Amino acid sequence: MNVDKAKKRIAKQVSKGFKGYPLVSIEYFGETPVLATQVVIQFIAEEESEPQEQKFSAEHDVRNDETIQTVLLKIIERADASSVSEIAGVSKL
Repeated sequence: MNVDKAKKRIAKQVSKGFKGYPLVSIEYFGETPVLATQVVIQFIAEEESEPQEQKFSAEHDVRNDETIQTVLLKIIERADASSVSEIAGVSKL
């Protein structure tokens, strides 16, 4: 899948806001605010349950990595997430 298409589909899910559980949360990390070299995706099945977490990393910006963005989208779809949230920007590693 094209990286722009995957990013748009993720952004569309995020824009819907909180609609209940299951919840998928995405956060990007990097050494600088302009280069995200790691992404963490969390799945929370129901309120107060332990989150399941998966990390992906790359030498280049993961936000522009077609494979990683497609995998994130597939995780969201397979989890049948009611809500998707994304932390804005790049958090410090």
